[in-house]
Amino acid sequence: MNSEILDELARVLESRKGENADDSYVASLYAKGINKILEKVGEEATEVILAAKDGDRTEVVKETADLWFHCMVLLSQLDVSHQDVLSELERRFGTSGHDEKASRSR
Repeated sequence: MNSEILDELARVLESRKGENADDSYVASLYAKGINKILEKVGEEATEVILAAKDGDRTEVVKETADLWFHCMVLLSQLDVSHQDVLSELERRFGTSGHDEKASRSR
């Protein structure tokens, strides 16, 4: 069931593209443009780091959910499917992190 939540979220985010910015938080992010979305991704990433540094597992989960949400908004804004990200993770599965990183520098 949990894997389906990304599909559902992607559908909702896509539907918000046509909505009034006054009526939807996501529509307001789209209306403000890519820089605002990037700002939110950076803000949420920082909040994950701070929660982790404090060792607060509950806050790490909540802040990571916020980060994933805003990353999904970013992907939607760029017309990139979350399935592309999942496919990339699947491609990397079973590959040493060192080997994978080295392959990107070629």
